[in-house]
Amino acid sequence: MFISAPRFGKLDKSRCNAILGSLSRWHRTFAIFVLHSGQGTLFPDTWFFVGCLALQTSAVIACAAVGIAVTTTRCLETEQAKLQRAERNRKKEVRTLANRISTYGRNVHQRYPTGDVVVGECDLAEQFRKRPESIVTALNILLGERKVQKAPLNGYWKLNL
Repeated sequence: MFISAPRFGKLDKSRCNAILGSLSRWHRTFAIFVLHSGQGTLFPDTWFFVGCLALQTSAVIACAAVGIAVTTTRCLETEQAKLQRAERNRKKEVRTLANRISTYGRNVHQRYPTGDVVVGECDLAEQFRKRPESIVTALNILLGERKVQKAPLNGYWKLNL
């Protein structure tokens, strides 16, 4: 396979040097230029294309190996390890929810600086699109940290800011 030189116009020695100089900017020659009897021909460097193909292939193989390793680890995991991982994920989710509730309270207090911030469990559940039980768990964590207090009305909490 070759690319004919007429694409570059009439080729003489200075024009060939200009073309090869512009090709060398890529730090890697991707074509071999041959000048014979006033006519030039570009031959693609097949090793350049083979190298690109090998790089793509090795990247695909590496991604597949990581996927197989993760899948194998999950499949060979014991029931106790699965339960521990699920519990860690649940605790992390509840902690994140508690932080979001605290941030929400600070934002409301900045918007309305006079008075206390009182929130309802059902309102927070709708606001964060979580189950009310998850909201209560997160509020109890904040209660232990003294960031909230139970309000006199059932289901409502006063945020300490």
